[in-house]
Parts: sequence; C-alpha cells; structure tokens
Amino acid sequence: TEKPQSENITFVAKVNAESLLKKPTIKWFKGKWMDLASKSGKHLQLKETYDRNTKVEPCSREQEQRRRLQRSVNTLHLLVAVQTSSDPDVDIWKILSSAPASEYEKIAFQHGITDLRGMLKRLKKMKKEEKKSEAFLKKLDPAYQVTKGQKIKLAVEVANEDVEVKWLKNGQEIQPTGRYIFESVGNMRYLTISNCSLADDAAYCCIVGEEKCTTELFVKEPPVTIVKNLEDQMVMKGERVELECEVSEEGANVKWEKDGVELTRDESFKYRFKKDGCKHVLIINEATKEDCGHYKVKTNGGESMAELLVQEKELEVYQSIADLTVKAKDQAVFKCEVSDENVRGTWYKNGVEVKADARINITHIGRNHKLTIDEVKPEDEGDYTFVPDGYAFNLSAKLNFLEVKIDFVPRQDPPKIHLDCMGRTAESTIVVVAGNKLRLDVPITGDPAPTVIWTKGEKVITEGDGRVHVETTKGHCIFTLEGAERQDEGIYSVVVRNPAGEDTADINVKVVGKAELLRCSLMGEDSCVVHWEPPLFDGGQPVIGYVIERKKIKSFRWMRLNFDPYPKTTYEARRMIEGVAYEMRVYAVNSIGMSRHSPASQPFVPIAPTSEPIGLCVDDVSDTSIVLKWRRPERIGSAELEGYGVEYCKEGTDEWIPAMEGLTDRTSMTIKDLTTGDKLQFRVRAYNTAGPSAAATLAQPVTIREIMQRPKIWLPRNLRQTLIKKVGDTVNIVIPFQGKPRPKVTWSKDGEALSPQFASVRNSEIDTILFIRKTERKHSGQYDLQVQIENVADTSKIMLQIVDLPGPPQALKIVDVWGFNVALEWKPPKDNGNCEITGYNIQKADKKTMEWYTVYEQYRRTNCVVSDLIMGNEYVFRVFAINLVGLSQDPCETKDSVFIHKTGIAYKPPTYKEHDFSQAPKFTHPLVNRSVIAGYNATLSCSVSGIPKPKVTWYKNKMDISHEAKYRMLSKQGVLTLEIRKPCPFDGGVYMCKAVNDSGEDIVECKLEVRQKKDAKK
Repeated sequence: TEKPQSENITFVAKVNAESLLKKPTIKWFKGKWMDLASKSGKHLQLKETYDRNTKVEPCSREQEQRRRLQRSVNTLHLLVAVQTSSDPDVDIWKILSSAPASEYEKIAFQHGITDLRGMLKRLKKMKKEEKKSEAFLKKLDPAYQVTKGQKIKLAVEVANEDVEVKWLKNGQEIQPTGRYIFESVGNMRYLTISNCSLADDAAYCCIVGEEKCTTELFVKEPPVTIVKNLEDQMVMKGERVELECEVSEEGANVKWEKDGVELTRDESFKYRFKKDGCKHVLIINEATKEDCGHYKVKTNGGESMAELLVQEKELEVYQSIADLTVKAKDQAVFKCEVSDENVRGTWYKNGVEVKADARINITHIGRNHKLTIDEVKPEDEGDYTFVPDGYAFNLSAKLNFLEVKIDFVPRQDPPKIHLDCMGRTAESTIVVVAGNKLRLDVPITGDPAPTVIWTKGEKVITEGDGRVHVETTKGHCIFTLEGAERQDEGIYSVVVRNPAGEDTADINVKVVGKAELLRCSLMGEDSCVVHWEPPLFDGGQPVIGYVIERKKIKSFRWMRLNFDPYPKTTYEARRMIEGVAYEMRVYAVNSIGMSRHSPASQPFVPIAPTSEPIGLCVDDVSDTSIVLKWRRPERIGSAELEGYGVEYCKEGTDEWIPAMEGLTDRTSMTIKDLTTGDKLQFRVRAYNTAGPSAAATLAQPVTIREIMQRPKIWLPRNLRQTLIKKVGDTVNIVIPFQGKPRPKVTWSKDGEALSPQFASVRNSEIDTILFIRKTERKHSGQYDLQVQIENVADTSKIMLQIVDLPGPPQALKIVDVWGFNVALEWKPPKDNGNCEITGYNIQKADKKTMEWYTVYEQYRRTNCVVSDLIMGNEYVFRVFAINLVGLSQDPCETKDSVFIHKTGIAYKPPTYKEHDFSQAPKFTHPLVNRSVIAGYNATLSCSVSGIPKPKVTWYKNKMDISHEAKYRMLSKQGVLTLEIRKPCPFDGGVYMCKAVNDSGEDIVECKLEVRQKKDAKK
C-alpha cells in the first residue's frame, strides 16, 4: 500500500473463529520478528473487536504520521499471527532436519521458535553424529550397568574382520589380564570384565585406526542386608550398653536411629559407633532413663529394631550384719551382702568413720562387704554401721566385749553354730523355688569336735536319706534338699553337742510356687494380652504380684516388662514390633521373694487386623439377587490378607447372616436366592491372621427388586468443561437422564445440599434443570448431580465460573528515569475478577493537555519501560488490568509526574587512588661491634627509617632491657642511641635493636666487649 507521508494508514484483518473453542489471540508483526504491541502508543494503535454471533474478529492497525518522515517511500511488511490452542503437536526436529536452510526462519515463525540459533547449533551437532562410521558397523551403547561382583561383556562390530582394536579405560590402554579378556570372533570384538568392582566404574573406548567409539560403565553396589539382628536389652541405670548387629558386607555404611530420630556422635560422646569388619556396634556410656526407646539400624537393603529398657537401681540387702560378742584377742568380723557388686560403702563406729590400719581390715569382694577387727580390745566395743554410697539407708550391729577369766583347767570350747547363709530373713527363713535345689553349708566350732543332729519335727534326718539328707565334715554340717516340693516346707532344727555344752538353731524353709498355664491372646499391631493362672501354692505368704518378661524367638535375652509387682493375672504388653515372633514368661512374687519363672508361652506374633474395605457399593440388583463391589483395605499390615466375609441382615433386626461359607478373595460378590421386596443391609469385613477388620456397610438398606433401567446421566458436551458466565448473566442448565422406576435427583454444591434460595431446580422424568436468574460471584464452584434408584446411582459434576471485571492494579510507581525513557513498576490487582489476568493496558498523558495515549496493550509483565518521550514535557502514567471480561473500571495512576530534562554532559572529576606511603622498618646504618673499658660510659648507635614511625626495642642476649635503669635509650630524627652507664665485664654480650610497625619489622645486632682498666694501661 502506498500513501502520502501525512495521511493515516489503516490495515484491517478478519479472522473466522467458527471452528475455535475460544477467542483467538491476535498479534501484529513488522518484518519477521518485531512485535508491534511493544510499539503501540500515540502514533501506532491496535484495535480489535469480536462479534459473538458471527464469531468473526476484525482487527485493525492505525498509524498516524504526525512527524516529518524521510522523503523516500517506506514499505511496511505486516503479518497477522493468529494463535490458538488447538494446533497438533509436531516434531520440530524432524521438520528442520528435512527442510532447506532457506526455510529455517519461516519454520521458526510458524512454530513460535524464539531461540532459532541455539536449535540450529544442536541440529548441526545431530547431523554430525549421524555421519556413518567406516570402521564400525555397530558401535558400543552409550552406557552399560552391571552389579558389583558380576561379569559384563562389551561388544562392537567392525567393518574389517582382520583389523585390530585397542581398548582404553579412562584414556589408558587396557592390557589383557585374568579380569580383562579380549575376544575376536569374525567381525565382532569383545571385552569381558570379570568380577566387576567399583574401580571398573569408568569410561571405556574402542579404537580402530583413527576412529573410536566410547561408552560409560556404571557399577552398581548390591544392597547391604542385616545378617544378625539387634537384640532387646534391659540394663541398670549408669551401666554401659552395646547394641550389636552384623551386616553382609565389610565397611558398609549404616544409619542408627532412636525413636525415628537419627543418632550422631555428639560433643558429650553419649553415643559412640564402632565398626569391626561386618559388625557394627552402638555404644551408650552410662545409660539413663532418657535412653529408653526403640533403636533401629538401617542399611540400603534392610533394617533391624530393638528395644532398650533402663531400670533404676534398687539396692537389695541379701545379708545384713549381725551383733557380735567376742572375747579379748579374738577376731570380730562384720559381714553383709548387697545386690549390686559395684556399690561401695563406708563403715562407721559410733558415728565416726572407721579407717583401716594394722588391726582393722576393710574388704569389698563382689557383693560382699567385710569389716575385720583382729585382737579385739575393750575399746573396740560399740555400734558399727555400714552405709552404701548413694543410698539413703544403713545396716547396723553391735560389738559386745566379753571379759574371760582364765582358769588353769583343760581347754574345752562349747559348740557354736555360725548360721550365715544367703536369703535368710530376720526370722531365719530360707526361701526356695519349687523344683530347685537347696544346699546349706553351716559352719560349726567346738572342742572337742561336736556331734550334729538334724531334725524336722520329731523325725531325725540322717546321712544319705533320700531327697533330704545331711553330711558332717570337720568344721561344717551340710543340709541338702533336692527338688524342693511343697511338703518339704517346715522348721528344720540342728543340734550340736560336746562335753562342754550344746547349741541349737532353727531354720524355717519356705517353698515358693510358680505361675502356671501362660497363654497370649488379643494380639494387636504392637501389643498382646497375656493370661496366666496363680501358683498352686504360695509358699506360706500371699502372692502380692507378678513380674512379666518377654523375648524374641531368635534372641536369648529376656526383657522385664514391669519393675513393680503387677497384682492381676492379665497383662497387656505393648511396644512390640509387628510381624516379629515373641515368647512370654511370668514370675510370682510374695513377701519372701520371687518364684521360679513359669514355662514360656507358645510363640506368638503381634498382628493387627486390616482396616475396613473401602468403596462398598451396589453394582446391580434384581428380584432375587444383588451384586456388591468394594476395594481392598488401605492398610493390610504385616500379615497376608486371607479374604473377605460378606453378611446381610433384614432392616429392623440385628441378626447378621453370612452370604457364603468361608471367605472370598475377590472384591465383588453376587448374592442369590434373596426374597423379593425385602429391605436388607449389607456389610463386608476383611480377614487376616489377627481376625476380622472393622465392617464396611452401605449407607442405607437396599430393596431387593429389579431395576428396569439403570440410572444414567447424559451430560451435554459443553458442560464437560468449565462453564464461564459473567456476573449478572442467566444460567439455565438442562441435563437429560434415564432410569426406571423414576430415579431420585439430588443437586449439591461443594458437598452441601443446594437450597432453593440459592438456585432453582426443576425435575421431570427425563431431565433436570438448574436455573439461576442473576448470577453472582458466590455462584462459582462445583455442582454435583446424583441420579439414584435404591442403592444404584450415577453422578456427574458441573464446574461453574462466574467472572467479573478485575480491580485496578496496585502500587504503580516510577522506578527510574533516564534520557527519554521512564521505567514503571506495579503490583497485580487484589481482585482478579475470578479469572486470570491476561495483561495490562499502560497509558501516558502530557500534564499540559491530559490527553491519554496507549503505550502498551495486553502487556503481560508487571513492569515496563516507556520510551520516546518528548524532551521538555511532564508526563503522568496509568495502568488498567485486563481479564477475560475486559479492562478494569478504574486505573491505577502514578502519584508523581516525570519531567524529561534536556540531556547534557555532566562533569565528573577524575578520581585518584590515594598513594600508600607506608614503609616497613629498615636500618640504614647498622650497629658496630665495640670494645670499651669498664667504668666509662659506652654508647651503641644505629639509624632506622620507616612509615609510620616504628617502635624500637633494645635487647641484650635476647632479653628485653627497655625497663633497666642502667640503660638509657635515645631516638632523634631516626638515629637510635643506647647509652650504657659505667659498664662492667658483666655488661658484655650481644646487643640487638628491633624496629616494628604495621608494615613489618627489622633487626640489627652487635657484640660489646668490656675490658678491665688494667688492660687499658698495658
């Protein structure tokens, strides 16, 4: 088109959009690439309209030429691009590779390619790679993968079967060895790598002449499995804990966790990790109650878990100290035994600590503590006390001194029984667990040797008398009870006699029974309920409770579950691992002690039932049958799913009738032979080893009768995508359906029932209508339609979007001004009109005329640069938001105006780098060795330079003499002088001067010799 320079030019293009689903986007280009939308303004305006009836979109471009142009004729090549979303996917690489080079720009424009140069570089590289090899018929694959320890074979096919090939690994030639094997079969060349290791993970290359082909070999490590699992442990507070496992590979990395939190080696060294070949050990120093929990070790191929229980120390006294009565020169021994061999203690006499000396010996061996006093004196009489360290109790006894008058008669010692045995209470009662052996070794003394008689009641027990028998040796009498039974309970008396007298002691023996008939039931996911029977006999004292223990089947360590006696015979054990087999056992406890443990229970595995089946619904129903469907439970657990049980009952009754014998493994079932007209409720339960799950039931009972025509919604095609309407429009949705008898129609919005005030609904036998007279934004959302006959239903959803004009953009501000350009920035509007913001309309106005001109239209970003402003004018700017409905009603305007100044050259004074005058110290005149006469003042001089002025320090024999009164230091104009007042021979030596500043340091030294006066006379 040719036009005079001063006239307007208008271009009009019409687009037929009848076949398009939505309004197309129009773009104007000048030449091949210049998008004219960025140039629109006072002299260039783009307009478009859209006729909804004809779906024809005329678009025009008007150019007003107000400034003088060049006299030559300008030709404008305009191209209108219509973009739609219905273009099929095309392979651009295939098109470019087959097209001539002259068509590249055209193809790039048609398919919206912006980085044409980069694509051409890649295309050139692809064409190079497609060059056929002359030496290789078949090259190596780009990459190979092999498991560590396995074998792999790399193969290439060469063109000449007589040619020789070279194999390289990371650029180094491979020599044939036991692991690397080269093969040549016809045109095929093979490299076989046996027993691959991580060192074989590399780049391999096959060379034939000057050609080569490469590949990457990736060596995959096999997963590390746990060979020996962790074991549960129970320790006392303060003890050291070692949790040990064994993995399948040496040097493997493992991760330790406590209650799901990864453990690390912290500053306090609470946790230490030890690795010994395949063994990995977690060490906890001085366990506390906070260390209780589940510990887990993980590898990339498995995991193992164990439980740690930490018990507070409760010190038990097995043997208390007893009162002693001793004679002069005899030995007194106080002895006690406690439960913890690591507990130390202190002995006191009348409240004063007892110290060991030549006569007094204090020993601690294992659990026994002993105080021995040799050659007892009268002053040793008193109250003796043993106090265990860290515990708030003590053991006391009294030492009585017995004076003995010596008569000259033949020596005769009366017999004495020293009853000192473990487990003895204050009443001299010995507790033995039923079935165990009791052996009492009772020391006796007397001169002459006494005779020993054991009796129970009136019955005398002799040596070798069946299960209960006695033995007598020198200084001892031994009582043995084999396989204790309940009838062995009673009082046993021992009598020792000699001519000097006799002694008697009674021992009460109690036999404690054990719990019986241990069984486990009601297993859960991490728990089980244990039942047991009380012991057949209680040992003469009532049972006050029980102690329960458990262990894993593959472990040898029993863990105590309670520390205080549990009074009931039913206990729920928790914190177990699902799927792991356990055993349980129980101890009975009375006031005397703890019985022998019961036999271990049958092994059991904690397993929880599955969750209920989901999605139970009616698939079909007839006069005598019904078809049900459901889906697998969400949680199955460690046990396999055995099947499903289906039951039904009549409405108004509680009697559930199985629909079939046994279980079904399918997720659907047809139940036949039902009575027509009955209203039945159905439920389905999943079964595993732990039993049935919770039941999945139908929402309402089902009437057994045939549905002539299943309910079905015929949703129109235009409602299968979001229906968009403007605010104030009318919505009239008609949806046909089918179903006999007449189905029940239900509308809901966003999961809630639709109220008549919100929208009108009209239903007929064949369709339903949703009507909204005047739409508002609140009508947007998802509308659900359900058509139901009994329990058979069909559903459909309709998405309605009510859109409106957007609000104005926010916070429009001027970011920068330079030359004839202004940079603007703003924020999107708060209200987008319930649809996407498609762009912005930016306008400018001269403040004198306040006539607005469009700078950008349909501009996508939230910042822009307005160019070509006129020098000397003052401008203001405003921005409209655009969405599917149109422009926002109000714009966002700049608060300030911009004045375009006349450009000039601003003088910028030159900048100079400040010179660094700093200089490290340097001695320009050194010290000179001198020899002086004693008694006359001597001076040492040197000169130094440096910026800033250095700090000077004088040394004699490397010792600082700055504060010595004998020396005087002078400094003038860089000349340094050290004056030595009346030196003596002692002042001779090596003198050093050191100068230091921020830039460095320097030193200088000399030797000073001091001669005596007589040397000077000579």
